[in-house]
Amino acid sequence: MILAIDQGTTGTTCMVFDQQAEVIGRAYREFPQHFPRPGWVEHEPAEMWETTHAVAGEALDDAGVRPGELEAVGITNQRETVCVWDPATGEPLHRAIVWQDRRTASRCAELRAQGLDPLVRERTGLVLDPYFSATKIEWLLRHVPGLSERAARGRAIFGTVDAWLVFNLCGEAITEPSNASRTMLFDVVQGAWDQELLQLFGVPERALPAVRPSCGPVATTRAAAFHGYAVPVAGIAGDQQAALFGQACVDPGSAKNTYGTGSFLLQNAGATLPRPVPGLLTTVAWRIGGRLDYALEASIFATGAAVQWLRDGLGIISTAPESEQLARSLQSNDGVYFVPALTGLGSPHWDPFARGTIVGLTRGSSRAHLARAALESIAYQTVDAVRAIEGASGTPLAELRADGGATANRWLMQFQADMLGVPVLVPEVGETTAAGAAYIAGVGSGLWTIDQLRTSWRERVRYEPRMSSEEREELLHWWRRALERARAWATA
Repeated sequence: MILAIDQGTTGTTCMVFDQQAEVIGRAYREFPQHFPRPGWVEHEPAEMWETTHAVAGEALDDAGVRPGELEAVGITNQRETVCVWDPATGEPLHRAIVWQDRRTASRCAELRAQGLDPLVRERTGLVLDPYFSATKIEWLLRHVPGLSERAARGRAIFGTVDAWLVFNLCGEAITEPSNASRTMLFDVVQGAWDQELLQLFGVPERALPAVRPSCGPVATTRAAAFHGYAVPVAGIAGDQQAALFGQACVDPGSAKNTYGTGSFLLQNAGATLPRPVPGLLTTVAWRIGGRLDYALEASIFATGAAVQWLRDGLGIISTAPESEQLARSLQSNDGVYFVPALTGLGSPHWDPFARGTIVGLTRGSSRAHLARAALESIAYQTVDAVRAIEGASGTPLAELRADGGATANRWLMQFQADMLGVPVLVPEVGETTAAGAAYIAGVGSGLWTIDQLRTSWRERVRYEPRMSSEEREELLHWWRRALERARAWATA
């Protein structure tokens, strides 16, 4: 059996897969979010680890795993989030700064003004944006008393969430290329930490984890730290790269979109590094054996987060599924649009100074209009991302493979097909980030081959577009007008 750990932005899912890649056990828990200032988002690293440890045990119990039956562990995680800890004691030295956090927006603007964006694009495939890890690490080094000195002496490790989990599981500071490539410190051509960028951001290399392959037995869990199991961690990948693998997009040109807290459209680019394209990112998909594979990515910051905001911020829904009922209660959006730039805008706009905007309200607007506008915004942002990918590749999208929590919302998936004008396909295993972690670990432990995974993908639901092109373009026209009103809102 394979245990997949999927450590996400708002909670942790663990799933157990048997030898036929069927799910036989699962568990999930949310953990707290912390918002100390507007635009700041943090997690407590200890809470992330304690939740993950507990949920892993629950999933193993749910599957009835007995000693000797667990073959390996696969890990996938929220990317770009930075943890820092003492490698001698494991004690966190600050709250984790989450990928959504925008506190370094002005620093990124300063670096862009210095003309450094081309260097970052060339070396990392990314853009200078607070989304990525480098300026978060730099902020910690500058603002946490004594941390810079600790890092220089090897008494502090900065790592993405995979590294934090592996450290707690195995006692080693290890990451892999798909996560490392999201830090803005990793040379995606050479497959190593970039010395010039480390110097630019003031990060000592000794304060970073060792980079090992994504697939294969990279470390072994400590039985005392992991429910009595000493097994290989045989697969690690950032959540979106894991979802790409879990959707069996292992061949160049294949693509998927994951609907989570944010949404992420990735297209497999194979072993050839794609040229930089405005509005899109180039990232490492995975390293299997000695080969780096790449992906072209459009990253959308707030999709499921928009629905969570309706629930937790406004209190106008009590559960996420209620948004579907409210959306269905209306015949149209009645001109109400919500641009959920709650932490700025990602692909293809890359505007850290955009802010959430609701337009078109009238006296007759209700909570149903806000719920529908939030769901529609998920589809509109995906259209923007797809059009950017199509423009870069020169190939129109034939279908969209979709996964993530929002695929349970049938109204949204039908609206997405309508907005794209192509079928939307949902696989049998909806949690493809966890599935991808399991599949990579299964390949890494020799349980499965990539060919077996390629042919095992199965469709559960297909949504065919029903809307006329005239109606589609009318809705997108008003979406773009709303989008322009959200742009650059927080600039001086």
